Amino acid sequence: MIKKFLVLSCMAAAIYSCGSSEPKPTTTEPQPAATTAAADDLSKNPDYQKGLELIAKSDCLTCHKVDETSTGPSYRDVANKYANNDAVVDSLSQKIIKGGSGNWGTIPMTPHATLSTEDARQMLKYIMLLKTN
Repeated sequence: MIKKFLVLSCMAAAIYSCGSSEPKPTTTEPQPAATTAAADDLSKNPDYQKGLELIAKSDCLTCHKVDETSTGPSYRDVANKYANNDAVVDSLSQKIIKGGSGNWGTIPMTPHATLSTEDARQMLKYIMLLKTN
């Protein structure tokens, strides 16, 4: 009887320690890395909200992540590399629309010819808000 109890207890402990078999919810939307008050304030910025919404509806997250290099650079790396001004936003928005290569290695960025200039600019306004340095 004690052996059965010990065996059952060990099995129960092993099953419990493995965790739930329920899948964890995932999201395809980029999330801000920090949960500080500054990040909370940033999420209330209309440029942040609109850009995040546009990116979530696009295929951008196939190649880009907020803080991780993937096929393309992270959004934060882009923000940290470039100055946040109208000339840069205009230039990079055209790169999103027309595609290109060479600034981040040999892998070319796919053109997004159906994306409007205003939407590309709005996405970049969101990205530029991620600057940390």
